[in-house]
Amino acid sequence: MANKTGATIELLNVSKVYPNQPEPAVENFTMTINPGELVMLVGPSGCGKTTTMKMINRIIEPSSGSIKIDGQDILTLDQNQLRRNIGYVIQQIGLFPHMTIAENVAVVPTLLGWSKDKIRARVAEMLELVELDPSVFSNRYPKQLSGGQQQRVGVARALSADPPVMLMDEPFGATDPITRERLQAEFQQLQANIGKTIVFVTHDFEEAIKLGDRIAVLSKRSKIEQFDTPANILANPASEYVASFIGEGAALKRLALMRVDSAVESGNATGPAISRDENLRVALDSVVLNAGRPVPVVGGGRVSIESISAALGIDVSRLGQ
Repeated sequence: MANKTGATIELLNVSKVYPNQPEPAVENFTMTINPGELVMLVGPSGCGKTTTMKMINRIIEPSSGSIKIDGQDILTLDQNQLRRNIGYVIQQIGLFPHMTIAENVAVVPTLLGWSKDKIRARVAEMLELVELDPSVFSNRYPKQLSGGQQQRVGVARALSADPPVMLMDEPFGATDPITRERLQAEFQQLQANIGKTIVFVTHDFEEAIKLGDRIAVLSKRSKIEQFDTPANILANPASEYVASFIGEGAALKRLALMRVDSAVESGNATGPAISRDENLRVALDSVVLNAGRPVPVVGGGRVSIESISAALGIDVSRLGQ
């Protein structure tokens, strides 16, 4: 795969005002997103997060401000040219029902005038990337696929022309919880390999924690209440609003972001050993299953209720009480 690195996205004082509306949908939104970064926009329905994202590919035209991709003002570009360089994945998937899966994935490369051989190879590569066997799925139609499979095709289509930027609007929202969790894990692994710059809209804070390099917690008019790493937002919410959005269980969520490495203490223990690369939520579960006794860590040392508490900064034995 060509594997272009992601592009820088800069939004400066971007606003969207609709006629006859009492206030802007988005007001003076400013953010810089680094190449290869996955930024989650999180907020309640109607706060402007999807409007903000759609201004990046000009599905919605900004009323004022500037948006640049790798330093180029998007308003100077032809809309179609702009959109062919931005992958776009939505909750409704939007596959063309009369086209085969291969034809769906090939839409943008075909518009770009790629050769048939190049398109065929790219379609096979993309379907393999999202773990759909091309020999099985290429000639099927969307209605013959499950919801989760269709969503993977949507991701494959968005990646087909190797765009530096991807926009994702609640892409896994319509799937059942088990499929959603699997798609999130697969997408996380995929992004580790492809390194696109991704703006991902969700209302699900758990999803934001799981996938995001940074999270922007938004309130009305897309006001940024906090823009930081998942760990920093969980440890130090900037306001009552952010804290209420996180909800209860922030400590447990932080455990899932911390590695066993951070809580290893000296000493021996019995029971199944856990990897240093696991997270502390897994470690705590292991200790609980070991009747509260410390468990050994692969490569030496152990983790215990006390060492996990010290790493987290609170007494984990009281969690859930």
